[in-house]
Amino acid sequence: MKALVLFSGGLDSTTCLALAIEKYGKEHVLALSVSYGQKHRKEIEAAKAVAAYYGIELRTLDLAAIFAGSDCSLLTGSSAEIPKESYAEQLTETDGKPVSTYVPFRNGLFLSSAASVALSQGCDVIYYGAHADDAAGNAYPDCSGEFNEAMSRAIYLGSGKQLRIEAPFVGKKKADVVAEGLRLHAPYHLTWSCYEGGKTPCGLCGTCRDRAAAFAANGVKDPAL
Repeated sequence: MKALVLFSGGLDSTTCLALAIEKYGKEHVLALSVSYGQKHRKEIEAAKAVAAYYGIELRTLDLAAIFAGSDCSLLTGSSAEIPKESYAEQLTETDGKPVSTYVPFRNGLFLSSAASVALSQGCDVIYYGAHADDAAGNAYPDCSGEFNEAMSRAIYLGSGKQLRIEAPFVGKKKADVVAEGLRLHAPYHLTWSCYEGGKTPCGLCGTCRDRAAAFAANGVKDPAL
């Protein structure tokens, strides 16, 4: 068995990577990092550092052109500022639509691309780190359980029933992800979650707030700070 992990260099995907390595052994795990036109390269640099830590192969894919014209606040083509509020606060202003940091159908595109890479490399399973906190309130609809079920079926059928998706945290909260990563001794000190590209995390964007709350819930200081 061989696994491909969709890998951003963030906390969730690093935990997925640690899980896949525990289950299959690092010699049977391949990581795929996708560039999508984000405003900074911190997460890509983090992905390289974590892959080097584990001694696994990291492949990269540039899909930035697909998102050209999007006004998603994470992307270089957008003049919109990244919100400095929790996702819950942001959702009060979106009228039920996803938050401004939602990259249009990103997980759908990433998983489809990953399926092609995985089949070409003889992989049997794709891991990705969607979790329930991101899906809550429709903030990121491509992190929901319903989305995962639909994509899982599409990729399984479209691959001739050769390839399946594993989303181990899709029904769990970020605090659960951290708990699992701590058990696995995941190198969280090398990860990057912040939507800003400064020398240190901003501490105010939605993902920084969620990360801080997840570590606090586990009674542990974030080793990346």
